[in-house]
Amino acid sequence: MSMLRRRKGSAAKKSQNSETQLDENKEKNDNHLQEKLNSNAANLKGNVNCNLKSKSDEKFRKKWNCVDNCCWFIGCICSMWWFLLFLYNAMPASFPQYVTEAITGPMPDPPGVKLAKEGLTVKHPVVFVPGIVTGGLELWEGHSCAEGLFRKRLWGGTFGEIYKRPLCWVEHMSLDNETGLDPPGIKIRPVSGLVAADYFAPGYFVWAVLIANLARIGYEEKNMYMAAYDWRISFQNTEVRDQTLSRIKSNIELMVATSGGKKVVVVPHSMGVLYFLHFMKWVEAPAPMGGGGGSNWCADHIKAVMNIGGPFLGVPKIVSGLFSAEAKDIAVARAIAPGVLDIDVFGFQTLQHVMRMTRSWDSTMSMIPKGGDTVWGGLDWSPEEGHECNAKKPRNNNMQTAGPNNGTGNSTSATGVKYGRMLAFGKDVTDLHSSEIERVDFRGAIKGNNLANITCRDVWTEYHDMGIGGVKAVADYKVYTASSILDLLHFVAPKMMKRGDAHFSHGIADDLDDKKYEHYKYWSNALETKLPMAPDMEIFSMYGVGIPTERAYVYKFSPAAECYIPFKIDTAADGGDDGPCLKGGVYSVDGDETVPVLSAGFMCAKGWRGKTRFNPSGMRTYIREYNHASPATLLEGRGTQSGAHVDIMGNFALIEDIIRVAAGATGEDLGGDQVHSDIFKWSERIKLKL
Repeated sequence: MSMLRRRKGSAAKKSQNSETQLDENKEKNDNHLQEKLNSNAANLKGNVNCNLKSKSDEKFRKKWNCVDNCCWFIGCICSMWWFLLFLYNAMPASFPQYVTEAITGPMPDPPGVKLAKEGLTVKHPVVFVPGIVTGGLELWEGHSCAEGLFRKRLWGGTFGEIYKRPLCWVEHMSLDNETGLDPPGIKIRPVSGLVAADYFAPGYFVWAVLIANLARIGYEEKNMYMAAYDWRISFQNTEVRDQTLSRIKSNIELMVATSGGKKVVVVPHSMGVLYFLHFMKWVEAPAPMGGGGGSNWCADHIKAVMNIGGPFLGVPKIVSGLFSAEAKDIAVARAIAPGVLDIDVFGFQTLQHVMRMTRSWDSTMSMIPKGGDTVWGGLDWSPEEGHECNAKKPRNNNMQTAGPNNGTGNSTSATGVKYGRMLAFGKDVTDLHSSEIERVDFRGAIKGNNLANITCRDVWTEYHDMGIGGVKAVADYKVYTASSILDLLHFVAPKMMKRGDAHFSHGIADDLDDKKYEHYKYWSNALETKLPMAPDMEIFSMYGVGIPTERAYVYKFSPAAECYIPFKIDTAADGGDDGPCLKGGVYSVDGDETVPVLSAGFMCAKGWRGKTRFNPSGMRTYIREYNHASPATLLEGRGTQSGAHVDIMGNFALIEDIIRVAAGATGEDLGGDQVHSDIFKWSERIKLKL
């Protein structure tokens, strides 16, 4: 029994030890499991945190890349701009001139200072006639979207309203498609006074430099007058709506009377040249169509007309503007950033709205090329044939005189460019002989409707009424000269041209004594009207040369998008080294970047030179060309020897010529003609009855 007890006790003890060990093992296993679970939980938590952090970082990076980089970039640019502006305002006024003189040497005196030292003083009153787009326009009545803009500038100035409410701005700047006048409920009127066109935008001068230099010899507002007008409407309608022509007549008469009988010197610029040509016929014509001043009014009141950059025969640039709302600069922008100008941003397709607006401006039709193929050339010839686009020319404005046959330009060898083909579809068409071009006449094409009439809504243009058939017919005609351009515009923009035909003409008069030429539609065309009977009056053509200027275009047919303009300048068309005149789909010739030499100079070189049927009194005419020279440094701004269409208004040589004439000099005193181009040679190639 004792043995049994001992064994039983030993077994009990062993069992107890076994249970204890099991408990310990269980506890260890539990601890180990717990540790493992804790470890797994920690790892899981870490992985989750890492994943969350990674996703957060990725999201942060995406957010940073999309938004913050742009914000930082814009912020840096703005900060730098304000810092530079602060430095500019803080520095002494003479510092820019000091730096410029340190780099380039002593700056010449401004023309006004120079001529004041020579003893020149005020003599003849001066009248300025601004051109297209350079005159300010302000709101006098508008729709609800223009609330708060009463008498604020919608054109000229800061242009802030364009960015704030673009569609409202387009609505107010457009004219009525039927009348060519204000739409119902809208009144926009020209700004008056010298401030109307002294600056186009802050810091961008137009007439300001000339006005300041005239003031140096004693001129002030009483003997200077800005003949501001609404440059959007037709010339005769400026009288119908605003009596602008009557105001110009009265102001000139007042200036002559208050200056002791001294006649005025008139200085028109760009389209203002055509406007004043219209005025000279209007003022002498009998009422009610004219001003009733009589045939001697110009002879009694005007000493000289000094035309700056005058498009007497029109500009090819206006053709591309009316046809596709393009010019060289816009075409290049479209090539660099495809679709940006066409994209629908908040319902605002840029070029379509620009086309809709500008086609309502009747004044633009005054600059459609005049004289047809006789002046601008046909399919296989042009007056500028042989012009070298890469010719090197002297970069100065030193006086050079030239007679009718000895222009000093360097364009002597033929390049084969057919400038008479003003608009062509495809580069290959510009090189072929006219007999090799297969053409389908568009004039009889049937216009159709397409889906765009319904879907395009606010971006409707007249192209949407033509349908694909009518649009394709335009491209199938292949090539257009100055004569067929008129038919083309009648086909693609009939409403615009119907108004235009009532106010402007673009032909050549057969008989200037025909009674029909007494109508005002002919008065702004130098080839269909006579200069006044004023033998003592002088006319100057003053313009820049040496800058590639748009003359002809290569187009492509782009029917892909139903709401877009179906024609574009083909920026891929390039002449390369063998054809430097063709770049980005645009053929260039000599000019001031806007007006070709042929248009600016022909009338004074030949059409009005001596006693002709266009100049019956034989008044003296002079050509004053200014060779373009870019500014030597950025501190010179837009330069003092620029020949560019607007920048030439700050050209010291041109300003000096104007001041000398205003102070009493004649064209002969200036040295007669100053010619750098081949204008006389080109003019001789134009077979026009004189």
